Amino acid sequence: MNSPFKAFAQVESPIVYVRPVTVADLPDELREQIGDVETVYSVHRPDGERVALVRERSMAFSLARQHDLAPVSVH
Repeated sequence: MNSPFKAFAQVESPIVYVRPVTVADLPDELREQIGDVETVYSVHRPDGERVALVRERSMAFSLARQHDLAPVSVH
């Protein structure tokens, strides 16, 4: 689950959305990489494109801020 990530390079809007995702709802290849966690947090662009999956909500917000983005929580 820790892979190099370059999806934030060309962002049109500074806003990204963070939401919890049930691991059971993810594709098999992602579930295998995640391991024994029930929920991860997804970071999405305004157009809905998922740009990251992380284990903790705080990590999702930190990741966004490190790339000069404004994270917003979505439920």
